[in-house]
Amino acid sequence: MNTLFLSREIDYNGAQLVSGWIRNEAGLEGDAAVAFLGPCDVSPEHMVDTVDLDAGATIVSPLMLHFIVEHANVDLLAITLRQRLLIAIAAEIIESHLGEVLIRREGDDLYLRDRKLSVSVATTSPKTGLIHAGFNVRGDGAPVPAVGLDELGVEPKVFAELLLSAYAAEIAGASDAASKVKPVA
Repeated sequence: MNTLFLSREIDYNGAQLVSGWIRNEAGLEGDAAVAFLGPCDVSPEHMVDTVDLDAGATIVSPLMLHFIVEHANVDLLAITLRQRLLIAIAAEIIESHLGEVLIRREGDDLYLRDRKLSVSVATTSPKTGLIHAGFNVRGDGAPVPAVGLDELGVEPKVFAELLLSAYAAEIAGASDAASKVKPVA
């Protein structure tokens, strides 16, 4: 799996969650994941979470650390499970930095007590499964009580590189483990 931290800031509005965006922006082919910093303001036409869309929710943050992940030929359940794996690994990395368990995962979101740290969504295109995960860098400016990586003392680029590496290793390890078993009748 190819991974890359993009050094330029990108405004995330949801339009980036499309098949081929990583190839076009970063030149990475195949299964890939990128991270970048930038504000977040998901417009309704690009909102893929129907619960949020129906509720008229706003997904806004002045500065987030964004991850976009693309896997070829996976269905919606498989990409949703990979989304949750990505978020669980993120929680482990943050907790190891903090030295104690303070982060709570609820499905595909992370919280510090009652304040939200992340947003994420998984979806599919005709060819790929796609994940967006965003982590507040600062807690201010979000429409809900929020916490940011800065308050936790987590440097965004270091966190991004650790998460990209750990996720890619987990996907490779799972693929390797799957290749070592035989089917049963």
